[in-house]
Amino acid sequence: MKKIYFVIFALIAGTFVFYMFSSSAQSSGAGDFKYVGVDKCTGACHKGESKGNQLEIWQASKHAQAYKSLQTPEADKIAQDKGFTTAAAETPECLKCHVLGKDINASELEDTFDKTQGVQCETCHGPGSEYKKLSIMKDKAKAQENGMIVHSEGEAFCTGCHNSESPTFKGFNYAEYWEKIKHPKPAGSE
Repeated sequence: MKKIYFVIFALIAGTFVFYMFSSSAQSSGAGDFKYVGVDKCTGACHKGESKGNQLEIWQASKHAQAYKSLQTPEADKIAQDKGFTTAAAETPECLKCHVLGKDINASELEDTFDKTQGVQCETCHGPGSEYKKLSIMKDKAKAQENGMIVHSEGEAFCTGCHNSESPTFKGFNYAEYWEKIKHPKPAGSE
């Protein structure tokens, strides 16, 4: 009798686990989202005054130069002073905040993705392969269903890198820095 209860329990538990994982993967698109890179994100969608100059704001930011900043003698000296034997642009502890894609499986990166573009759109907004189309981006909920991330706790996300673990950290005033990089879509634009 105990064997029958065990078999019934195992079947119910197995069915439940299978259902949970299969429906979760289908609804979230898990594994389907890929990083496409800045050039696929921008185009006519985020460029120019009618779109809030989103591309131009990013291009003028230190985020756009984050990887390039590691390719300097100053960055190599900082890495060396911290005890690293590799150049800053090859040091995982530096790359984790200066490059998107360092800790991402290569299968999640499209050929169009370019790590030298530093801290880019998908660093904050998630892999764009499934939400980059204008027909999806027009609908915020649909874009989020297709992988777009909208941070409700922006400061917490930003301080993942802007913190005292950085050897060049001089404090971080989220409100002040957000004013420099915010890139809202103008009201009435698509």
